[in-house]
Amino acid sequence: MTPELDGRSMRERMLAGDPYLADDPELVELHLRAMDLTEAFNATSARDPQRRHRLLTHLLGAIGADTEIRPPLRVDYGSHIRIGARSFVNFGLVALDVAPITIGDDVQIGTNVQLLTPTHPVDPESRRAKWEAAKPITVGDNVWLGSGTIVLAGVTIGNNTVVGAGAVVTRDLPANVVAVGNPASVARTTAPDAT
Repeated sequence: MTPELDGRSMRERMLAGDPYLADDPELVELHLRAMDLTEAFNATSARDPQRRHRLLTHLLGAIGADTEIRPPLRVDYGSHIRIGARSFVNFGLVALDVAPITIGDDVQIGTNVQLLTPTHPVDPESRRAKWEAAKPITVGDNVWLGSGTIVLAGVTIGNNTVVGAGAVVTRDLPANVVAVGNPASVARTTAPDAT
């Protein structure tokens, strides 16, 4: 069943987590802006960290002090991503930020991690009409996402949690655990961070 229009812009619908059409001209323009900034960022030299940081401050909603992101980086809009201080993002992050993506302080993100907020309808008529929606992703402080981790829409990962390489996180993970597998499940608990 195709969603009904209600007077809100597609961007307003998208940010509310309601069904929207991504080919809306305003959203297309915001996406093209993000593509231009990510292309510039991905082309920077490692010898020019100031330029990299400057481009990220224009692209992202927020980036904390002493946070490093290594190119290549891929985003939908960029402006819905907030990342805390002292975090490290290795090569190849795909962060589809149709809904907010919030990454805490002191987070370690391995290579080729995917943070995927978009969802698509199961109903074939709505899907054919190109409706989609999204749910936010939250990654707590001092989390480590191993290489190849995929985090799906609507997931929250608690502080100090470690997600093993290649895991697919389909539902919330509590703080202070190690989670592995597809779908990711808790393998063991860890001691809470003393800080």
